[in-house]
Parts: sequence; C-alpha cells; structure tokens
Amino acid sequence: MNETPTLPDPVVPAAPVAETPNAAPPQPEPSLLETVQQPQTLLVGIVVLAILLAGQTWSSHNQVRSLREEMARRLQKGDASNAETGALVRTVQETSKELQAKVSLLESKQQEAQSQQLALEQLYQDLSKNRDEWALTEIEQVLSTASQQLQLAGNVPGALIALQNADRSLSRSDKPQFISIRRAIAKDTERLKALPNVDSVGLALRLDNVIAQVDTLPMLADEKPTLPAAPDKKTAAKPAGKDGKAEASVTSPWLQSAQAIWQGWSSEMWTDVRQLIRVRSVETPDALMLSPTQAYFLRENLKLRLLNARMALLSRNEAAFRADLIAAQDALTKYFDVRARSTQTVQAMLRQVQGNNLTIELPTLSDSLNAVRNYKAKP
Repeated sequence: MNETPTLPDPVVPAAPVAETPNAAPPQPEPSLLETVQQPQTLLVGIVVLAILLAGQTWSSHNQVRSLREEMARRLQKGDASNAETGALVRTVQETSKELQAKVSLLESKQQEAQSQQLALEQLYQDLSKNRDEWALTEIEQVLSTASQQLQLAGNVPGALIALQNADRSLSRSDKPQFISIRRAIAKDTERLKALPNVDSVGLALRLDNVIAQVDTLPMLADEKPTLPAAPDKKTAAKPAGKDGKAEASVTSPWLQSAQAIWQGWSSEMWTDVRQLIRVRSVETPDALMLSPTQAYFLRENLKLRLLNARMALLSRNEAAFRADLIAAQDALTKYFDVRARSTQTVQAMLRQVQGNNLTIELPTLSDSLNAVRNYKAKP
C-alpha cells in the first residue's frame, strides 16, 4: 500500500495589480515562530503578574501587621495616657477643692477685714469730730451719771465732784458760748453745797462696828455670876489698929494666926454662899429660858436688822432705817444684859445713829443737763 508521491501544484503567477495611490500597503502575515512565541509571552506575563501579586500581598500583609502592632502600641499608650489623665483629673479636682476652700476662707477674711475697716472708719469719724462736741458729750454723760447717783443713793459729794470736773473741762476752752453752761453748773454746785451734811459713810461704819460686836454681847440667858476677888491674906492678917507695932507686941503670935485663919475661912464661906444664891429682877422671864440654838438665831436676827438698817441708810429710806433701829434696840433691851459696858456702848452708838435726820430733799442737776443739751441741739 505504497502511496505515490504527489507533485505540487504548479504555481500560477498572479497578474500584476495595478497600484492605486490610496490603497493600503499589504500586511505581512505572521510567521510560525511568532505564532509559537505568543503563548509563551502570555505565560511569562501571568507568572510575573502572579509574582507581583504575591509580593504585593506579602507587602500588604506586612503593612497590615505593622499597622496592627503600631495601633496596639498606640492603644497601650492611649490607655496609659488615659490613666495618667484620670489621676491628673483627680489631682486637679482635689486641688480645685482646696482652692475653693482657700478662696472661701479668703472671702471670709476679706469680709472681716472690710467690717473692721468700716469700724475703723467709723471710729476715725467719731474721733475726728469737733473737740468741743466730744467734750460736751462727755460732760453730759458725767452729769447724767451724777444725777442718777444723787437721786438713788444721795451721793452729794460725788455730784459735787462731777460738777467741778465739768466746770474745769469747760474752763479749758475759752469760748463765750460756754458761759451759760458754766453758770448753770455753778448754780447747781451752790445748791448742793447748801444742803445739810449727812455723813452716810460714817453712820454705815458705826453700824458695821455694832454688827461686829453682836457676837460678844452678853445675854441674859448665858449670864454667869462673876467671882469676887479673893482677899489678900497679908492684908487680912494685919491687925486693925493705928499702931501695928504696939498691937503686935501686945497680942500673942498664936492669937494672930488664929484670927487670920478665921477671917480667911469666913470670907471663903461668904463667897460660896453668895455664889449659891443670887436675886435679880427681870421684866421678860422668857429671855432667861433661851436655848443655845435660840440664842444663836437671836444674834443672827439682830445682825440682819442692823444690815437692813445700813441698806436703808444708803438708799435714803428713813422709815425702814428707823424701824430696823428701833427693833434692834428692843432686842438689846429684852434679851441682852444692859448692865454690861459693851451692851451700853452698843446702845449709845445706835442712839447716835438714830439721832441723824435722813429726810433731806435732794435737788436735781436738770439745769446743767438742760444747758448742755440745748447747746448741743443748736445747729
């Protein structure tokens, strides 16, 4: 089954083509080598593209990982910064509270300083007043106090001293406007000097002396008989005669001794008899029956009477003064031994105190006060 070779077909020459001016040049046909190289080039491009994609993926992965690490580091730094910021915020809050407390303290100090400044300003204004007005205000206060003491306690010497001080203060400023005030002060001074002198302080001291002696006054209830003085034995032994030597020569010694013994024994016996029996007339028998407790309270009541009389004396209450003195005199006469010298001295002092007159109409210092107030009221 041999195949016979075939001859190639004869090549017929082509007819020449007339060239046209606008006709495109003929394209050369691709060769077999070029046809074979096209898939290889495509494969190489694909491989290169894959390599590039792998490199790009690896690079992107590295960048994402680095970004993650950087973000983690930044988040850690942010957390630390947040913690530091929180601590700083707390510190700032505590500091702000302390500052607020200090500010409130400073505000209170400032208010106190302002009040003190206002007080100092007011004091400065008061001190910067007119000297005459200040002096008149002081004189008015002194005269008002003296007038109150004069009416309440009858302190005439104190009122006189106040008037003299006021006149001395006005005399330092030689102003004719003060003549009317000084004239009123002089009139009140003369009126006080014309009053009868009542030594209230002296009378009060006498009453204090009487009060101090009440505890030592003898009472009828506690009276004890006084023992008579013992006779002198030498005197009793002497014979009663004009010439002692002549009688001693006449009388025997044993007779003199017997006489002395008899006189001594008889005097002692008579003294004992006098102590056993004592007769006395007492108008108030109950004064002799007082117990020690009753005697103590009686003395204390007498002291209270005298203290009330002293208070009435200082307050110019003559009715209460005389009533308390009369009650004290009655108690002394009824319950105390009026024969004792101390009791008699106390009664004499009470009579002297009771003899003073306290009913004195005291004047007022209204003229001087009105003169000062009228001068201050002038515009």
